[in-house]
Amino acid sequence: MSTLQMTAPCIFGLESVLAGELRRMGAENVQAENGRVFFEGGQDILIRANLHTRTAERILLVLGRFRATSFEELFDAAYALPWEDYIGRQDAFPVKGWSLESALHSIPDCQRIIKKAVAKRLGNAYRIGWLEETGAVHQIRFAIHKNEVLLTLDTSGAGLHKRGYRQNSMEAPIKETLAAGILDLAHVKAEDTLCDPMCGSGTFLIEGVYRALQIAPGLRRRFSVEHWGWVPRAVVQSERERALSMIRRDAPFRAYGFDLDPEAVALTEANLKKAGVSGRVRVQKADISRFSPEQMTAVVCNPPYGERLLDLEQAQMLCRRMGEVFTAGESRYYIINPLERFEELFGRKADKRRKLYNGTLLCYLFMYFSEKRR
Repeated sequence: MSTLQMTAPCIFGLESVLAGELRRMGAENVQAENGRVFFEGGQDILIRANLHTRTAERILLVLGRFRATSFEELFDAAYALPWEDYIGRQDAFPVKGWSLESALHSIPDCQRIIKKAVAKRLGNAYRIGWLEETGAVHQIRFAIHKNEVLLTLDTSGAGLHKRGYRQNSMEAPIKETLAAGILDLAHVKAEDTLCDPMCGSGTFLIEGVYRALQIAPGLRRRFSVEHWGWVPRAVVQSERERALSMIRRDAPFRAYGFDLDPEAVALTEANLKKAGVSGRVRVQKADISRFSPEQMTAVVCNPPYGERLLDLEQAQMLCRRMGEVFTAGESRYYIINPLERFEELFGRKADKRRKLYNGTLLCYLFMYFSEKRR
């Protein structure tokens, strides 16, 4: 069990960002695919990935990859895997997953077959006829695409976007993992001054501080793998201590957040306090019309938008207004928006644009970073 095979799902469009994160933390054989990244490492990398990855949705331990077009093939291949190396005789092992463009399209039937195969394997391995499933939860996840099956164990538990600092959010919030990915693409550094002029619940601001100060986003939470018997507590403790030692408290980074809604300002301040980074961020009520790029090195935002006619008109007006106040100088701008006409409304073409998904909504990240933007 020295080398573990792992995979990390992520938001479409952030595969290269996540792959870079994993390589920098010491993972080996890192390979990006659509919506996920495969990698290898020891138990230390397993814990490290859960603690440090900012853009992964969860860390999954790969048990097997095979082709199956019948339930018999699915059962036999699932049964052949060494589940007893990871799941104890009293541990729970629920099954969930999905199937697309495959002969085995019934999710409940796939769940039932995999559950049956794992139960038989564990029963034979432990020489017992009844599995209590009263112990630690080992969530089995399956993914079937074009008849190719991937069977994994979820080591994270709750999704990794749940950092533990945001209990509430404004309407149309941006996911923590997406915000972190955008900040990576914006190359936010320890010496930067970050601004979100429409801060909502403060996600960009908090993730910006975490990134600049090298605060591991998983430090304030626990993971399912920490309750599993085969992962030594010493490994977990060592990785948590390593994460704490990496924090750059001397970084000069500062951030500013503005919002027209006083409730958003109050919520951002509460979340900043919960995240333990309120000393690095100043938040105040202000309209975008009063925005000034002076002293801001990186401006990142997720402006509000909607699908109703009135909302669309307001969203378009907002894009025009941003184009007027987001002027040239030392600042660089990164704006995520679903409007394909954004550049026309904003008044100039982006230096670069990238497709990203905010939930199920296809958006574009418009990046303005060259000095000549007019």
